[in-house]
Amino acid sequence: MRMPGATRGIARAVALLSGLGAVLASVATLLCLLLVCVSVGARYFAGNPLPVLDRCAGWLVVAIVLLAAPEAQRRFEHIGVDVLTGRLRGVARRGATLLGTLSVALVGYLLLQSGLETVAFSRMIGIMTEVEGVPVWWIQAFLPAGAFLLMLVALAQAATLLLGEEPEHLPDGSEDLPRDTLARGE
Repeated sequence: MRMPGATRGIARAVALLSGLGAVLASVATLLCLLLVCVSVGARYFAGNPLPVLDRCAGWLVVAIVLLAAPEAQRRFEHIGVDVLTGRLRGVARRGATLLGTLSVALVGYLLLQSGLETVAFSRMIGIMTEVEGVPVWWIQAFLPAGAFLLMLVALAQAATLLLGEEPEHLPDGSEDLPRDTLARGE
């Protein structure tokens, strides 16, 4: 079955958004590394610790995780339990993959709802960070943003599977099987 053009276009758009999230996570990683290096230098070489840099690096770690997770899901590079799924073939493998992507979509939805509530509450009561002028919700906003993107990626993968197509980057599972199993054709 051929994937309809609209579905293929949606999958491409989601892949672009996910890739953008990964690029932003990469930039945040480099910035975090720079902040940690400057903080260590200030603390140990100049004798002048700068706790604000440590806090900002911590915030960047939140951004890194939440912006990179959707791309890891899109590439099926996430942590998975493949003791069983690595041995499945055909319809059973497709079903397990569909169940997994729908589970990720559900988790993304729950994180999105929780993140939106958290951001709304922090904005409502005006919580500020220890860094002057930085509202807590600015950092918390990465949660619903990353969760929404994660949910979109998983839903696009699920739609692709339901249409009888293989999602991009879906491993075939053969790399997980022992060589003698492959030789026997199991």
